[in-house]
Amino acid sequence: MKNLAIIIIVILAVLSTGALFTVKEGERAIVIQFGKVQRDDASGETRVFEPGLHFKIPFIDTVKKLDARIQTLDDQPDRFVTSEKKDLIVDSYVKWRIEDFATYYLSTGGNKLQAEALLKQKVNNGLRSEFGTRTIAQIVSGERTALMDSAMEQASTSSNELGIAIVDVRVKQINLPTEVSNSIFQRMRAERAAVAREHRSEGQEQAEVIRADIDAKVTVMLAEAERNLRQVRGEGDALAAQIYADAYSQNAEFYSFLRSMDAYVQSFNSKQDILVVEPDSEFFRFMNSKNGRSDN
Repeated sequence: MKNLAIIIIVILAVLSTGALFTVKEGERAIVIQFGKVQRDDASGETRVFEPGLHFKIPFIDTVKKLDARIQTLDDQPDRFVTSEKKDLIVDSYVKWRIEDFATYYLSTGGNKLQAEALLKQKVNNGLRSEFGTRTIAQIVSGERTALMDSAMEQASTSSNELGIAIVDVRVKQINLPTEVSNSIFQRMRAERAAVAREHRSEGQEQAEVIRADIDAKVTVMLAEAERNLRQVRGEGDALAAQIYADAYSQNAEFYSFLRSMDAYVQSFNSKQDILVVEPDSEFFRFMNSKNGRSDN
């Protein structure tokens, strides 16, 4: 009897343990009974278990816990075609959450990766439809918000069959394919090079005009300076000649003496100079005279 009591206690413990399950915060749970999702008997809706401790029938009910938080689907960028038949590489992301837990489980098996693969296909279909009705200029100018709203509306309609509610669809970045970007870059580079050559040519032409104008002005200025120089020099020579003439007329002997002294200073300025002249020449007239006066 004692052993039977122990066995009964163990069986009850196992049954009680198997009859309890816990749902964490941020999760929701559904119960699968005989391969079907358990529903509420009164309303017929799926029984969704909130966070907390709950009971189930051991060995009959299977609990499936699902993440009820908002999820982010951020996959690799995709290629889309515009109304101009131009390819664009679009990087987008989707915010989603489970709305109908039973439908979600039945359509995806509760597998998040499978759910996101199906959801991405539906979102891309909506984006592809919206990109296909717009030009590149319209997409990059001011219609991106309208494009995302329309894509989210289309994706939300088609994602209902997955039991998923789309919270938001956003386009992060729009790029041209590498081969198109390289082609555009080369064309822009050639255009900029042509503009640079044109500006450089115009600059050289203007530089030549400015240089010629400056050279002409410099030539005129030099000619005027030379003319003024000659005029001033002529006036100075005339004034000097006039002064010399006035001095000579007042005292010819003294004027001759001063000129001779200047000649002596200039002639004997350097000790290295050698002057071969007859002593009684006219050059030494004032040196040979007594008391600085000529014998004549």
